Amino acid sequence: MSQDPHIRDYKGAAAGWGALKSVTKSWLGSDNAFKNLRAMLKTNQNGGFDCPGCAWGESPENDTVKFCENGAKAVNWEATGRSVDPAFFARYSVSALADQTDYWLEFQGRLTHPMRYDAATDHYVETSWAEAFALIAKHLHALESPDQAEFYTSGRASNEAAFLYQLFVRAYGTNNFPDCSNMCHEASGVGMAQTLGVGKGTVVFHDLELADAIFVIGQNPGTNHPRMLEPLREAVKRGAQVVCFNPLKERGLERFQHPQHPLEMLSNGSEPTNTAYFRPALGGDMAVMRGIAKYLLQWEREAKAKGEPAVFDHAFIAEHTSGIEAYLQTLDATPWPALVAQSGLTQAEIEQAARMYRKAERVIMCWAMGVTQHRHSVAIVQEIVNLQLLRGNVGKPGAGLSPVRGHSNVQGDRTMGIDEKPKTALLDALQARFEFQVPRTHGHNAVLAIKAMEEGRAKVFIGLGGNFAQATPDTARTHAALRNCALTVQISTKLNRSHLVTGGDALILPCLGRTEIDLQASGPQGVTVEDTFSMVHISHGQLRPRSPHMRSEPWIIAGMAQATLGKHPIDWEHAVADYAHIRSLIADVIPGFEHFNERLQQPGGFHLGNHAADRTWRTATGKAQFSPNALPAELVNAQVLARGDKPDLILQTLRSHDQYNTTLYGLDDRYRGVFGLREVVFVNEADIRRMGFEPGEHVDLVSLWDDGVERRVSGFRLVAYDVPQGQAAAYYPETNPLVPLESYGEGTSTPTSKFVAIKVEKAKADNRIAAALATD
Repeated sequence: MSQDPHIRDYKGAAAGWGALKSVTKSWLGSDNAFKNLRAMLKTNQNGGFDCPGCAWGESPENDTVKFCENGAKAVNWEATGRSVDPAFFARYSVSALADQTDYWLEFQGRLTHPMRYDAATDHYVETSWAEAFALIAKHLHALESPDQAEFYTSGRASNEAAFLYQLFVRAYGTNNFPDCSNMCHEASGVGMAQTLGVGKGTVVFHDLELADAIFVIGQNPGTNHPRMLEPLREAVKRGAQVVCFNPLKERGLERFQHPQHPLEMLSNGSEPTNTAYFRPALGGDMAVMRGIAKYLLQWEREAKAKGEPAVFDHAFIAEHTSGIEAYLQTLDATPWPALVAQSGLTQAEIEQAARMYRKAERVIMCWAMGVTQHRHSVAIVQEIVNLQLLRGNVGKPGAGLSPVRGHSNVQGDRTMGIDEKPKTALLDALQARFEFQVPRTHGHNAVLAIKAMEEGRAKVFIGLGGNFAQATPDTARTHAALRNCALTVQISTKLNRSHLVTGGDALILPCLGRTEIDLQASGPQGVTVEDTFSMVHISHGQLRPRSPHMRSEPWIIAGMAQATLGKHPIDWEHAVADYAHIRSLIADVIPGFEHFNERLQQPGGFHLGNHAADRTWRTATGKAQFSPNALPAELVNAQVLARGDKPDLILQTLRSHDQYNTTLYGLDDRYRGVFGLREVVFVNEADIRRMGFEPGEHVDLVSLWDDGVERRVSGFRLVAYDVPQGQAAAYYPETNPLVPLESYGEGTSTPTSKFVAIKVEKAKADNRIAAALATD
């Protein structure tokens, strides 16, 4: 943490000396430095462990160092020498801990013992694993219906843990699987499944080396997927176009200095990571992509009139797609003034991007939450797909679609069946293999789970990892909903805010991290994950667990299942004695995992395959489907407009560079020049002065939503930043209270965290004092 909170310009490239300094700081600050150094060198290596950070895939090259700055932070943060043990909980009441910051809570170290909340003393007290499992079973048996329980999953859970979890929950009788995917890439899965028949990316790592152009849309890899910067830089060096669309100028998308290149480090040189950088309006990506397609249609007609080579890939379109006529009519019917106004770009800028796209024979489209956290995100994803279909850029080397996932196994968890709307084929396979009546009714996603707890329709919450209380929208309502439960259970590695938002009964169950040796009856175990390129590989922990009372996630799930269901539908204790048993069950049920245990012997694991990449379309028509979605008439939600207030700004929430999701490794955001601060809001200086403020002033941010609820965060410092006028950006989870629970994507229920209409008001000191008193 910076001792002197301040703002200053950052002039350096991404990574480089700044990254090495930051890694060294996190390493030395882990209180476990020498053991962690050995562990870091085993990160993402054959026989080592998978990075507990992002889901970016591995380069096939056998590099000595395969982790980035944030991966090193994740390892050191997890493998800390500090402990949160029974003596810690005896010293601090839950109310006292609730007064601490999120950063302080996680900094205290690893959870070491199972703990039960004692409401009479407001302290957590030590309990045994048997007592914890008995309490869970008691509450689950007391429910009138299995649908009164919510089973949350974080994307860091392994394939083995996720498969056991979904089997336990479905054998118990519900499909209530709120998970972190509901809050990030849901629109990617929905949009691509409808058009291509598969909800995953169609490219592998090698495609990045073959692409003539890589479009990076609504994504900040410098902070969220730092290892992606190297292939982007290499693409620019070999002459490929790297075209970025991001409202903020992000350092990682501008220049990159490779920490493993001595000459580059000594000369303080760096290489560009883009050839063009466009800054659309928030929510304007659909208009940009449609504008590019509209230019392609214009050039296609001109080429035909002149007898020149076609712009569209007509052979691909004829053999592999349907619906192009309706889509072309939609292109013709969408006027340029609407596209320009909604995109935030000039028509000349859209034309420039279109020429770059046309010039490239092989194009990869990558995107992240800047695309998927809007009301019309499914339509944005499908417009990206439309553009790729016009030129046949799906299912050929060096081309395709790549929704870049966040959590290290969020994609694998969905593959394993963590899905509130499971496919019939999965349910049929489970029922045939395990011989029980599988629940068929759709369950709750994250938003529906919060509403169910809020209304008293759900009474038990079990969280497999993550920090549900802080990761979700409408924070005050989410906290109240969790407190409305009879039981809350958190399976966690470190203390976080969710442990302090308790039901009538509450448990903390300490689990092993990815870095730690998982010793079961048959010996040390490995777990598997699926990366963003659908590669499945095994991970072996390297460090001795911090406490003998910690247990693995599969073991904890098996213990809950055994206490609740007995040996139905499997012998849970036998399953976790050797994780090869779990993988054999997966191979029996999940397509693509045949001979699972044998295929893991391959160094680097194996590729699951992708039907769309093979140009096999599992859609209703048997072909890839063009989507003629209408451009939204208005990006601002009707419930904002109903208030009659014109927003001062449209806010997007985002991560700092010292952060991974709700985990804060520190309070600095080096690339944006913020040190020792979190309550900041990045605004164009012209907007700051337009609203009657000065840079550096403290303000309150008030969400606009017509439901009679005031959503306000107080005391945020105005930072003059290179942001397009009319936009703002601030960190989450601090600004999650501004996102209404009812403001979510059409067809996804994903919170619209990248498009929040706000008013900016002069900071009211009494608001902050009142909030502090209320907390006390």
